[in-house]
Amino acid sequence: MGVPVRDGIKPLRADDLGAFLALTLRDPVLDVFAEYRARGTSLDARWLGAEMWGRFSDGGLVAACHVGANLVPVGGSVDDAVAFAERAAGKERTVSTLVGRHEHVEAMWDVLRRSWDPPRDIRWRQPHLEIGSQPLVEPDPAVRLTVAEDFGVLYPACVAMYTEEVGVSPEVAAGGEAYRARVRQLMNRGWSFARIDDGRLVFKAEVACATPYAAQIQGVYVAPEHRNQGHAAAGVAAVVEAVRASIAPRVSLYVNEWNAAARAAYARVGFVETARFSTIMF
Repeated sequence: MGVPVRDGIKPLRADDLGAFLALTLRDPVLDVFAEYRARGTSLDARWLGAEMWGRFSDGGLVAACHVGANLVPVGGSVDDAVAFAERAAGKERTVSTLVGRHEHVEAMWDVLRRSWDPPRDIRWRQPHLEIGSQPLVEPDPAVRLTVAEDFGVLYPACVAMYTEEVGVSPEVAAGGEAYRARVRQLMNRGWSFARIDDGRLVFKAEVACATPYAAQIQGVYVAPEHRNQGHAAAGVAAVVEAVRASIAPRVSLYVNEWNAAARAAYARVGFVETARFSTIMF
């Protein structure tokens, strides 16, 4: 059983799961990543491969923070985010990414920058987009779930997209074997979608995480020779339709503020902005 805490921060355990899910239910779309991790592991650190810190006030859970490869504040206020940052600042940095609501990440970084090394990149105001209805454009009927035989075509596109987006190859950042395993895991789970014409990839995207309430998509990519032909909007529309039919009723993603082409494509599909995220990468 977890140690009772009325005020302050403690690592959450399995007996805190109910309170944690009540916290994420306040905004199940913005907090889909944390809820997905909690549901899949029951907050057992052995399966999390990380910690989930909780902040308590008057005996109730008011905020949380995922502390692993990703540092992700969950719910709560800016003051809660600062409290988590002060706790993290007393430890050696092990995270590679700090990501979440802009106001929370900004406040956390104001604390952490005093003791952590400079980041590789900061993306301050990334529009967080959602859709909970049928797409506004015709879905591409050629977009489908990937199968094992697609791996040889799909994997290079995943590497290219990650490198283009993040600025470093995932085979360097995550390790080649680990990244290949992640791509195969998403394929096996039915979370990987692509259009492949005559053995050549045109479009691809994946579901990164999902709960009964929401799913977040990632890795949207159109091969360079097929860009500016409408494949992004039609492909994302197909993914939205498939996800809403079999995974979760609401679909979200976040995009770099400067990526005008992607933002325009998502707007055509019917996504609307609901928040701003920030991502700090080390």
